[in-house]
Amino acid sequence: MAKDVGILAIDIYFPPTFVQQEALEAHDGASKGKYTIGLGQDCMAFCTEVEDVISMSLTVVTSLLEKYQIDPKQIGRLEVGSETVIDKSKSIKTFLMQIFEKCGNTDIEGVDSTNACYGGTAALFNCVNWVESSSWDGRYGLVVCTDSAVYAEGPARPTGGAAAIALLVGPDAPITFESKYRGSHMSHAYDFYKPNLASEYPVVDGKLSQTCYLMALDSCYKYLCSKYERIEGKQFSMSDADYFVFHSPYNKLVQKSFARLLYNDFLRNASSVDEVAKEKLGPFSTLSSDESYQSRDLEKVSQQVAKPLYDAKVQPTTLIPKQIGNTYTASLYSALASLIHSKHTKLAGKRVVLFSYGSGLTATMFSLKLNEGQNPFSLSNIATVMNVAAKLKSRTEFPPEKFVKVLKVNEHRYGAKDFVTSKDISLLASGTYYLTEVDSMYRRFYAQKVAEKSRCDNGSLTNGQ
Repeated sequence: MAKDVGILAIDIYFPPTFVQQEALEAHDGASKGKYTIGLGQDCMAFCTEVEDVISMSLTVVTSLLEKYQIDPKQIGRLEVGSETVIDKSKSIKTFLMQIFEKCGNTDIEGVDSTNACYGGTAALFNCVNWVESSSWDGRYGLVVCTDSAVYAEGPARPTGGAAAIALLVGPDAPITFESKYRGSHMSHAYDFYKPNLASEYPVVDGKLSQTCYLMALDSCYKYLCSKYERIEGKQFSMSDADYFVFHSPYNKLVQKSFARLLYNDFLRNASSVDEVAKEKLGPFSTLSSDESYQSRDLEKVSQQVAKPLYDAKVQPTTLIPKQIGNTYTASLYSALASLIHSKHTKLAGKRVVLFSYGSGLTATMFSLKLNEGQNPFSLSNIATVMNVAAKLKSRTEFPPEKFVKVLKVNEHRYGAKDFVTSKDISLLASGTYYLTEVDSMYRRFYAQKVAEKSRCDNGSLTNGQ
């Protein structure tokens, strides 16, 4: 049986194009600070006409295999989490098989997992379960979370983003799963959904979505605490985890969510919070659950008393989500990547609790235990490979007017056929994949910019079918 199963390696890709939230505020005629303070966001990444979820996936998978020197024949399961539907039947995973077919490896299980922002977590659990099971054949699992989050013109538009993240799964990992400490909440809600297959834009009930998120958070935390207490024989509180990582539609919700956990601890066991928190939260102890979700006073006070803990346990996870925006299935794992980027030298022996939420709704809170690991599968090497600071610094800012034009082009081409892109790849880094055309049969073709030599042959890994 495989031991210490978890994440061995990580790589992340996000488009080199972004818009500043402050500039978008002015362009949209929004009050100053609405997106930057109100949402807590700095910038938003987006795909131009030459990039999409498939090209980003091809880029990040190729990069991970090359940088960690993984032979593509060593991959035995490949799962993709995404809610960006390119085809109603053909999975994104099948596009990625071009990388592995070149190397003679078609014996790879897995397809796509789809459910709002939760599909990446479902894909990750599938791969971890496979490695831990009797079906495991000794090879690695590979998870790809990829999404382009775009919204119609209006108040939800600044909560978009785009990225792909690849996670290599196997035994003896520096990021291991504490699988017994896990709580899920699944129910039926129409908080965010995409019923119009002719449009990439969702239908959003923002107020309901936030309530659903917090309700699911409460439920998952309750179940995780209960399982921990049954196994360990002692009560769980926030002090038992070193860091908390949240799915981040926008940073302000992350702040509210962490404060909500503090309120939960206060209600469950007041002695687990400090005297200041006890005093400040006391007046809200008799609120019903529904009343507590609607109480602006509770929201404000809980965030105030939670701030010192937030700065220590959450703030190091927020860099990438604040810089690139909501990336749906990749959001939670870009926050985990932020933690490794900022704290990789101090994470050995630490417990990290993650909360994954997908509208509709599906949610899980789960626990990871970190150790330094050994190269190439070490926390320090993961931080080096991801190269987050350099990737953020090398991006190109688009003014809001140009950003809106790009979205108009992409909106017009959504679900379209028989077109060729401009092939303007001047902003793309070497090795990046890009969309070249969609033919009259809706078949999509991709090329790689100044492609490095494949580990299997002397040509580009993919150039279409």
